[in-house]
Amino acid sequence: MTRKLPAVSRMVVKVGTSTLTDARGVLDDAQVRALAGDIAAARKRGVAVTLVSSGAIAAGLEPLGLSRRPSDIPSLQAAASVGQGILMHAYQRAFARRRIPVGQVLLTQDDFVRRKSYLNAHHAVERLLRLDVVPIVNENDAVAVEEIRFGDNDRLAALVSIMVHAQLLVILSDIDGVYSADPRRARADEPLHRIDDLSGLEQLRAGRRGSPLGSGGMASKVEAVRTAASAGTGVIIANGREARVLQRLLQGEDLGSFFAPHRARGRHRKLWIQFTVNPRGRIVVDEGARRALVEGGKSLLPAGVVAAEGRFEVGDAVDVATSDGVVFARGITSYGADELPALMGTSIRDGGRELIHRDSLVIL
Repeated sequence: MTRKLPAVSRMVVKVGTSTLTDARGVLDDAQVRALAGDIAAARKRGVAVTLVSSGAIAAGLEPLGLSRRPSDIPSLQAAASVGQGILMHAYQRAFARRRIPVGQVLLTQDDFVRRKSYLNAHHAVERLLRLDVVPIVNENDAVAVEEIRFGDNDRLAALVSIMVHAQLLVILSDIDGVYSADPRRARADEPLHRIDDLSGLEQLRAGRRGSPLGSGGMASKVEAVRTAASAGTGVIIANGREARVLQRLLQGEDLGSFFAPHRARGRHRKLWIQFTVNPRGRIVVDEGARRALVEGGKSLLPAGVVAAEGRFEVGDAVDVATSDGVVFARGITSYGADELPALMGTSIRDGGRELIHRDSLVIL
């Protein structure tokens, strides 16, 4: 069977620890070499590839004399610190055989939340791609506690796909795809090859007897799919142990599960506001202001504000909600929370400014 993909000139590939390690949990050099060869073949097709790679903690266990993944955060951070260099050296050797340079990019959540840091990271990755280098991105596990506890770089890969404006995100895991929990939708032993409706993500399963996507390590894949697909990037979840998996996917082979882009890609700044920043508060507006924002494409003025919640400052992201609590927009505020009480219901004719300019506002 063949699959029609969007035209792909930029692709983000996320590879999980289980795909990069052998049965003992040790970094598998043969698998690293196979992945490098697959990426090299994609580049020959004219596809610029950014690699988001897990595996640093696993690579650091053996040198530290650890037989299993530790449970305490400091030990995990130490393993990541030792293993990151080992992981990069393995990639450098594998890509050097094909005369392809690689560059390491270590990021944290703050690099996406703070606009200046986000732009700096964007410019760095963009320059690497333009210099024909394969950026190898990982969360900075030695200092980023959040990823160690909850993620496996799936969300990071989705955010990177937005950052580089990739048309396709491929998540390579140890499963063949996702399966329907409803036997009426597909055979129990056959993965769903295309999913157009993102509303039922939590009801999909990782395998025939696998746990639902919303539990365990698959929860991060749900978030990654929803984030990337909603931002205009197609997503494929496929088995990373399949031979030449990237080449076969780009040729249209029906491997894994494909999540179609949910909408056309928006402006870069608005994607950043919607998907990467964490709101620091909420602004409640009246019905007239809601209509002006949603139907008229206007900026939010202080006259339409009836309440403010949270502690936010100038330049922070805030949610915009109706009086009954429905959040319908998000934007970057021009005022701090302490300034708003005196401005609510006032006009900007006396030299004031918009509370949220329409260029910094996203309707959700």
